[in-house]
Amino acid sequence: MPLVAQLVSPERVLYEGEAEMVVCRTIDGEVAFLPGHVPFVGTLGIGKVRVILAGEGEVTAAVHGGFVEVSNDRVTVLSDVAELPDQIDVIRAQTAKERAEQQLRTDADADEAKAALARAELRLEVAAA
Repeated sequence: MPLVAQLVSPERVLYEGEAEMVVCRTIDGEVAFLPGHVPFVGTLGIGKVRVILAGEGEVTAAVHGGFVEVSNDRVTVLSDVAELPDQIDVIRAQTAKERAEQQLRTDADADEAKAALARAELRLEVAAA
C-alpha cells in the first residue's frame, strides 16, 4: 500500500497523491518515509523534498522551513516557502547567490547571508533537476 503525500505551502497545495517514498531534510538531517513508518513530526530546514512516485518519476521541491508529519501512511509537508522547479526564477536565484557570496566575503559570520546563500543554492539545484 503506497503513502499518501501532500506538499503544502501557504499559497497552494504543490502536490497531493500517492508515493512510494518521501525524502525530506529536517533540522536533524535527511529522513526518508516509507509505508508503515511510525508516527513522526519534525521541523524542516532549508532543503529539497523528494516525493518518489509509484512506478516512475518524482516530484521535487525547494523547501525553506516548515514541518513534516507522518501518520497512518500519510506524509504531510507544511512549508513556509516551497517551490517546484518550474516556479523558480533562476536569474533571481543566481543574483541572490552572488549577493550573499559578496556579503560573506566582507563578513564571513553573517548568518542572514549564510541562510540567503543556502536558499539560493537550493533553488538553483532544484531548478536544474
